[in-house]
Amino acid sequence: MLGQLFIVFLKIGFISFGGGYAVIPMIEREMNRLGWIDAHAFQKIVSLAGMSPGPIATNSATLIGFNLAGFPGAIAATLGMVLPSLILVIVIVAFCMRYHRSKQVKASFYGLRPIVTGLILYAALHFGFLSHSETLFTWSTLMTMLICTGCLYAILKYKLHPIVVIVASGFAGIVLF
Repeated sequence: MLGQLFIVFLKIGFISFGGGYAVIPMIEREMNRLGWIDAHAFQKIVSLAGMSPGPIATNSATLIGFNLAGFPGAIAATLGMVLPSLILVIVIVAFCMRYHRSKQVKASFYGLRPIVTGLILYAALHFGFLSHSETLFTWSTLMTMLICTGCLYAILKYKLHPIVVIVASGFAGIVLF
């Protein structure tokens, strides 16, 4: 099991791009394919990983590994998830230091932006509406969208600091929910 955990997260780490939230759909797909964790347990793990300090993808890997094989599983999954990034960062830095002014390099990174945005949007929508027992637009969903819209407006229009917006969102959540 430890070897499987390491290999699965090594593969996810090598093919993922765009940060933690963009990797979540890939982790979920592998967990479903292997039958290791059901959707409800996966949602709980991702929620806990998101609240923990550090990258959400690495935290998710650690929690999944711990769930499946205890402390050794957590280490195997975490190493599998982190090792590709370490290797790729070393290779990319060496490459970019040599070719960072190349139009092809700049264009390839620019072209990856919509893909990463789409993966993050998918993760947000999927986890926001994972419960298929309720209708799409409930009071909770409507208020959440209102808070998100207000936050975006406050940051873009009034240039408020994100910490102020986070605290205000927390108070709005307390009042509305």
